[in-house]
Amino acid sequence: MSDTYYQYLELCKPRVVALIVFTAIVGMFMAVPGWPPASALLAGTLGIGLAASSAAAVNHLLDRRIDAGMSRTKHRPLASGQLQGPGVLLFAMSLGSIAMAILIVWVNSLTAILTFLSLIGYAIIYTAWLKRATPQNIVIGGAAGAAPPVLGWTAVTGSLDPQALLLFLIIFVWTPPHFWALAIYRKDEYASVDIPMLPVTHGVAFTRLQILLYTILLIIVTTLPYLTGMSGLIYFAGVTVLNVGFLRYALRMMKSKDVLLPMHTFAFSITYLMVLFMFLLVDHYLITLGLL
Repeated sequence: MSDTYYQYLELCKPRVVALIVFTAIVGMFMAVPGWPPASALLAGTLGIGLAASSAAAVNHLLDRRIDAGMSRTKHRPLASGQLQGPGVLLFAMSLGSIAMAILIVWVNSLTAILTFLSLIGYAIIYTAWLKRATPQNIVIGGAAGAAPPVLGWTAVTGSLDPQALLLFLIIFVWTPPHFWALAIYRKDEYASVDIPMLPVTHGVAFTRLQILLYTILLIIVTTLPYLTGMSGLIYFAGVTVLNVGFLRYALRMMKSKDVLLPMHTFAFSITYLMVLFMFLLVDHYLITLGLL
């Protein structure tokens, strides 16, 4: 395949979108006791994935000058000049339009509306405004990133549910400690391009404290599925192990001067979320099959 294909694929942030789609799929399966309807599962997954890819491409477009000034992102297709803005804009709008058409025609209007709002929230409100406006950017903007399991749920049921909102809350609270760990490691780069990430505006020590506090809040929130009867002992045992691991990283960051520890914490947080949703799914079906 041509280099251009891989450049456009990179615009879609496939690893990030894969995690988004995975949490949406878990939302679909959690919404019903059995197997979700095939049309909702397939069309919903495709529509949500394309919308997330569209938002990622817009993020590349709006952040191209910032990306060019950071070592982590300077090789991205737009930042390096491999692709040009008009073509990327057309690509992003095409993906978004196809996503909305799929969701409206083959899923339901509620999912289409919520997906569109999430796309705008991440691609425009967060990227174009919040990211540059406040050190609380990732907290406020995290709402868009927390939406996928709700989108998966509504794709199957056509309605919102408190349990879907609990899945939203888990990702919403997870996002700040996840991203602030990366922001600590990349503090100087964010400062060089005038992005007011929390470590830049309030210092690394304050950010480490916030990571610890949000991790404690995350432990409380991720216990709620068990406490509310949404999940059983398999999930509770698994998430407890995960939470001990996350808390250990947060406490180590309060004391350690290891410059690589924030990146290790960031990497663990990705695994944490993926495995947590796997525990939710496994527990759900063991209960459904009467094995718990």
